[in-house]
Amino acid sequence: MAKKIAIIGGGNLGASIADGLIMSEFSRPVELSITRRNLSALSRFAERGCMVHSDNMKAVRDSEVIILAVKPYNYADIVKEIKPVLNPKKHIVISVITGVWIEQLQKAIGKPVPVIRAMPNTAIAIQQSMTCLSHAGASVTQLNYVQQLFDQLGKTVMIDEKLMDAATVLGACGTAYAMRYIRANIQGGIEIGFDATTASLIAAQTIKGAAELLLEKGTHPEHEIDKVTTPKGCTIAGLNEMEHQGFSSSLIRGLVASYNKIIKD
Repeated sequence: MAKKIAIIGGGNLGASIADGLIMSEFSRPVELSITRRNLSALSRFAERGCMVHSDNMKAVRDSEVIILAVKPYNYADIVKEIKPVLNPKKHIVISVITGVWIEQLQKAIGKPVPVIRAMPNTAIAIQQSMTCLSHAGASVTQLNYVQQLFDQLGKTVMIDEKLMDAATVLGACGTAYAMRYIRANIQGGIEIGFDATTASLIAAQTIKGAAELLLEKGTHPEHEIDKVTTPKGCTIAGLNEMEHQGFSSSLIRGLVASYNKIIKD
């Protein structure tokens, strides 16, 4: 039997989750409640049959799975508001709130409600997110359900919560790093003769294909690199020049710099 889901916070991320659940048919619109102060921004969900309103307590009371998609500075007030109607025997709380740890949520809730923390990335808008999950107090059945939910929105992996900051860098900041690489590819493509539109298409599709090779085949990147680097060829010449200019080391240093920024703040 399908579970009723309440998305508390229908901003960009909350709306993307709702879109993905509906498009994948994991949830029917009538099984979804979405809350937000500005209801006009959720009109498309109301038109599809979702429950759309600004009453967080009602949304929680009428649902079994609660997805907290509010801003970090708002979470304490929101949890305080819905706490009276949270039921440990009925509810699962899923948090997609950046920087808020499970222990903080448990303390704010003050009840033994299962809490699962999820870290998706912006590709969730097209059901291609990489979502990292951590939990406290959830059963195997509940974990399987939540993993199935986010599998509708991309791919998932269960990690120790202590790795969530690292997951943010690799999986969320990583989108920006990939975009910067693609942008550089486009600029290089223009320099060697392509117009911007064609260079953009070739660069983006090439990156997509490269990623799919790793995901589908489960191979190591160097294995795929070896397939296109012939002796005295143009590919190895380009790769070696990039490495001479610090390509890999600068990327690694960037990842570490982002991670150090998170843990220091």
